[in-house]
Amino acid sequence: MSDSDPSPLLKTDQINCRLEGRDLLRDISLSVFRGELVGLIGPNGAGKTTLLKLINGLWPVDRGRITLLDKPLKHYSVRQVARVIAHVPQITALDFSFTVQQIVLMGRNPHLSRFELETEHDRQITEHAMQRTNTLHLAGRLINTLSGGERQRVLIARALAQEPQLLLLDEPTANLDIQHQLEILGLVCDLTCRDGLGAVAAVHDLELAARFCDRLILLHQGIIHTMGTPAEVLTSEHLRLTYGVETQPYADPNTGYLRLSILAPRKD
Repeated sequence: MSDSDPSPLLKTDQINCRLEGRDLLRDISLSVFRGELVGLIGPNGAGKTTLLKLINGLWPVDRGRITLLDKPLKHYSVRQVARVIAHVPQITALDFSFTVQQIVLMGRNPHLSRFELETEHDRQITEHAMQRTNTLHLAGRLINTLSGGERQRVLIARALAQEPQLLLLDEPTANLDIQHQLEILGLVCDLTCRDGLGAVAAVHDLELAARFCDRLILLHQGIIHTMGTPAEVLTSEHLRLTYGVETQPYADPNTGYLRLSILAPRKD
């Protein structure tokens, strides 16, 4: 968080989401600041993807308020939201024969009118986004010929081309091998530390979340069970109550990173 601008990029106040008579999220209050990566963790169905959709304005809240840059989110148009927030979804259909450069250039759409063509300025921003994500050498490749890790970096490049202040990522390391998981989360950390972006990522792997995230928000059955630093959140008691497993957290003697020994299912 920047000392010169301590106000949050995003704030939610007691937001609720209800679908088909069922509460998906209840009384969610949180803040996200510049320069930090916030991890959303929790078992399947806890509400991580739903929360990302609410923050991005894709779903309406039933109660409560979301504030973006000190202004209620409901007062933004879709185009205005896309100039501040870039969303990298969990599943993206990229089966068309677009080149990487074309895909990343699509990130400029929120800054263009309906029939306006991209300018040299837009192409320069696109090139810079590819440089930051190490995808410039892939510019002429067709998107459907890339590996999973390459595709994910291209999607982040497209998000960066929007010139956002806040990145939302839904399981950015899903179905990637260990090398690409480290590369993707390392990239997101670099974007928050060096570029001052705020980022919220739903992360399935708890050890990766502990290693890369500044703060964690643990969701369980649609509510925030707890939030704080990885060491404060990933305790034996919290994981027993939310994931239903007995664990032993410990610091890796070689790296100092928080690790988890999964011992057994919870003993009721």
